Amino acid sequence: MNSELETHKLTEEEEELKRLLVPDVTTLPLNPPSAVQSNFVTYFAPDFIKPGHDQYVHRHANGLCVIGLASTHVAFKDEGCVTSVDFNVGKSDRSGIKVTGKRKKNAQHFEPNTALCKVLTTDDTSYIVRCCVKGSLLEVNERLIKQPDLLNLSADREGYVAIIMPRPADWLKAKASLLTSEEYKKLRVDCITQGSSIS
Repeated sequence: MNSELETHKLTEEEEELKRLLVPDVTTLPLNPPSAVQSNFVTYFAPDFIKPGHDQYVHRHANGLCVIGLASTHVAFKDEGCVTSVDFNVGKSDRSGIKVTGKRKKNAQHFEPNTALCKVLTTDDTSYIVRCCVKGSLLEVNERLIKQPDLLNLSADREGYVAIIMPRPADWLKAKASLLTSEEYKKLRVDCITQGSSIS
């Protein structure tokens, strides 16, 4: 009798352990979260410098900021799409910057309104993409030069424009002027209902 009781108790413990370790399939998401959703907090700079020039800032826990065009940016509207990306803006070609070492030697320090690149659309309209955050430019996405279509297909991931490292104090100032994803969705609710999506 005791052995049956012990076996029954053991089975209950195994069931409890199984319930805790194996997730319920009905509660799992259809798609796993992307690396951006898992590792970054997304902020938005709506109407940055000019109306319709919406940009995103994905901020990693280590302080790095990934800058790019939001899906509601005016460059993606009216059947237009990006046809070319030019990093030769300002006094130097941004794609020529090579940062090395732990201290990020050769990194250029930019203000929030500094131009990163110029994008050209099918109707020959050009738009300037800006830093949005004061900090050191560590990298630009050189793939956009040969594959500008990455902006049209995946602007929030492979189509990012640049990676910037702000100082902690500069980040706090920049964060105060940016919107969270929820605030941005409320602001751009009309754009979202017309087909654009915000990650």
